Amino acid sequence: MTTALTTSRTTEEDLAQVQREHGGPLFSFLLRLCDGDAGRAEDLVQETYVRAWQHPEALDSAYESVRPWLFTVGRRLAIDARRARLSRPAEVGGTVLENARVCADHAERSAAALDVREAVATLSPEHRAVLLEVYFKGASVAEAARTLGIPPGTVKSRAYYALRALRRVLPGYAADLR
Repeated sequence: MTTALTTSRTTEEDLAQVQREHGGPLFSFLLRLCDGDAGRAEDLVQETYVRAWQHPEALDSAYESVRPWLFTVGRRLAIDARRARLSRPAEVGGTVLENARVCADHAERSAAALDVREAVATLSPEHRAVLLEVYFKGASVAEAARTLGIPPGTVKSRAYYALRALRRVLPGYAADLR
């Protein structure tokens, strides 16, 4: 049965007839275009019927069937909806923000580096040299001893006393210096 309407206005009865005749195939077609998302397909079907209601000439009896027009409108609506979704940034969804990765605060790191630099400047040159080798360059006690030309025991004791002095100068960082 083909839909043939001769009025210049679309009535509820006309749309109900179009829905009965073409609703199932139109929904199936749009469901495939929406990658199986039934909610989106239903929205597109409804929007297609709104367009049919707004354009009674499309339902005119001059056409053999209204189905090609409905499918064309539905396909164009699906394309427009997909383009609109792709042009927006991805939605966050149900991600809990407390578990989200936090980027390091560079200002805080810079301030800490300045504090440490000022504190290290207060040390004696011998203590500073040991800290430079062991902590900043990552040398072992034996490597630092060879580089500085002092016994390994002296490297250990100077590192101990240097860190103790830094703990006094940097009380807020005491846990980090252990």
